[in-house]
Amino acid sequence: MYIADAKRLTHDGAKKMMAVAIDKAREAKIAISCCIVDAGGHVVVLERMDGGRFHTLHSCTTKAVCAASNKRPTSAKGAVGQDLDVTHALGLALAAGPERWTAMEGGLPILANGECIGGIGVSGGDWETDQRIAQTAVEAIDASWK
Repeated sequence: MYIADAKRLTHDGAKKMMAVAIDKAREAKIAISCCIVDAGGHVVVLERMDGGRFHTLHSCTTKAVCAASNKRPTSAKGAVGQDLDVTHALGLALAAGPERWTAMEGGLPILANGECIGGIGVSGGDWETDQRIAQTAVEAIDASWK
């Protein structure tokens, strides 16, 4: 087979996820930045809430790209899920490109029937809050992240 049918994340789906993420951040009383990318790591929607720190734009984008690329949540694990010490985590980020790989939690793949259609990254809260917001946003479009 030389041609495959592929699913893709729509702009409307990304906007719905963004709205849910921002609502959840407001409930948590934090200001986040959130990025949603397609399966190729290209930005579909990127927003920073009023009061959000400017560095969180880069953090959330990197989280989204890394999650889409690895097809798993971002964490201090390597591309095949092995534990990394700080030196190896930094080395991987430098080798892959600091805009493409991160050990920070808060990035999730967006999966539709097991196929990765994108990634979401949330930055601005503690890592558990960032990840919880991302999970809720992914589930809002009936997609999964695991």
